[in-house]
Formats: sequence, structure tokens, C-alpha cells
Amino acid sequence: MDEPIGSGILRHQSKHDEFVAAQGQRQEVGEAIDRHIEQFFGPVEFVYHEIASHLVGVHIYVVGPTADRPFRTLITSGMSELPMTVPEGHGISPYAEVMIALPPDWPLNDRSALGDEASGWPITLLKQVARLPHEYGTWIGEWHSIPNGDPMEPYAAGVPFAGAVVTPMLRVPAEARAVQVGDGTTVDVLAVIPLHPDEVRVKLERGTDALIEILDRGSITELLDPERPSFA
Repeated sequence: MDEPIGSGILRHQSKHDEFVAAQGQRQEVGEAIDRHIEQFFGPVEFVYHEIASHLVGVHIYVVGPTADRPFRTLITSGMSELPMTVPEGHGISPYAEVMIALPPDWPLNDRSALGDEASGWPITLLKQVARLPHEYGTWIGEWHSIPNGDPMEPYAAGVPFAGAVVTPMLRVPAEARAVQVGDGTTVDVLAVIPLHPDEVRVKLERGTDALIEILDRGSITELLDPERPSFA
């Protein structure tokens, strides 16, 4: 993972040599996330549940297309089971969940995709991003970029993307960007946008502003266009 200002790759060492069983989400937080998803994204079609999760249980909620959101939305619930290690002075919540939106005809159902790399790689990506801060004792926030390996590799055969950037959601009202829990906890909801290898390199070599210019030029948002060209 690289630093948010784009000063090269920041390599982390795992804090855990062995499997550490997840303890489970606090009920009040889980219920608040459920309500938030229904309110701002739509009815949940189904959930990819994790069993015997490492560190945190990262469940993927799949929201079907609606009139207001004519695409599928995938959102994690469980990343916020543990706080991230946010350095002092950043002023953000240590709790977060991540999401991505897919075309309405993306082949997903409650059994397939998880075993199909070609259609399931966005799910794998969300799980990787959600578990990363807990595995490495670090944090993710807006404009962190995450290459897929070192050196970078595509997420699946035939997929042009080999990294991702964490951004604010754009296709939602502002109040959808954070879950407010009754006990005062705030859980930020962040978008994950897949990037072409040369777009990742722009972020690493030239910084956040250069990447934002690319995203703006391509009108790139959290809604994945699997056929989009690179705008680097």
C-alpha cells in the first residue's frame, strides 16, 4: 500500500503469523450498517457470508439494481469489527467499510462468483482491502492506493486492472458516506476504484492530484466499467 500523497510504495509486514479468529461485529454496529445499506443503497439481494474469518468477518452485501441506482452495489460489513491504527492528527474515524458498484448484468448470485475468478474478483478485492489494515496494523483512508502485489498483477485473467484507489463515494448523497451508530461511533463508507497499472504508477510517482486529474478526465467513479481504457 502506498502513502496517500503518492511517495512510492509503503511496504508493511504482517502482524500475525497464524490464523486469528474474528470475534464478531457488535450487534449495535451491525444493525446500524444494515439500516444504512437499506436506506441509501436499496434492498439487499443476498449476502456472501464468511465462515471462520481471520481477524474480522468480512461479509459482502449485494444490493440489486433500483430505479435510483440502476446497477449492483457491493458493500462490506465487518471491516469495522476492529478499529484501524490511524495515526494521531488525521481526524478520521478508525472504523470503515468499503464498497464498489457493478453493472446490473454482472454475473453474481448467492452461490456463484466466489469460486469464479472472472466474475468474483471485485468481491476478492473488497475482502483484501477490508482485511488489510487489520492484518498489517495500519489504516486506509481516502486516496490510499493499493497495488495488487509487488510487482503488480491483474486481479484475474483477462482483467486490465492491477491495483485500486480508495476514494469518497460520488454516486450517493453526502450523508451516505458515514454510518452513525447510536453509541456515537462513526463508520466511514469508502469506495474502491480499480485502476490500470499505469494509473497506479501515476499515483505512486506523481501523487494524488495527478491521479484525481485522471479520474476526472475519465469520469471514473465507484461504478466499475470493466471495459474502460486507461486515462493515464
